Amino acid sequence: MCPACGHYLRYGARAETLPEPAVTPLRIEGCIRHPADGEPWEYTVVVSIWNDRGEEIARKLIGVGAMNPDEQRTFTLSVEAVTAKGKLPAKGTRH
Repeated sequence: MCPACGHYLRYGARAETLPEPAVTPLRIEGCIRHPADGEPWEYTVVVSIWNDRGEEIARKLIGVGAMNPDEQRTFTLSVEAVTAKGKLPAKGTRH
């Protein structure tokens, strides 16, 4: 399943098997509204992933945008997890 669009992708020998449904252990949604008075705002959406030792292992700029007074934007962050197929790397790897 494509994490970006949610469509199912099938190809090769595994095309006959349906993908395992993902669980969503984290989902956060919130909105911001620009006050009716004031100058336009610019915003940046950044996602960071940290390991259990407090080290940042990934940082991605997701998007940028602008808002005029009295406009609203809603943001949703979700983490989807599926059962890993095959052997996992040894503990202590980067991801």
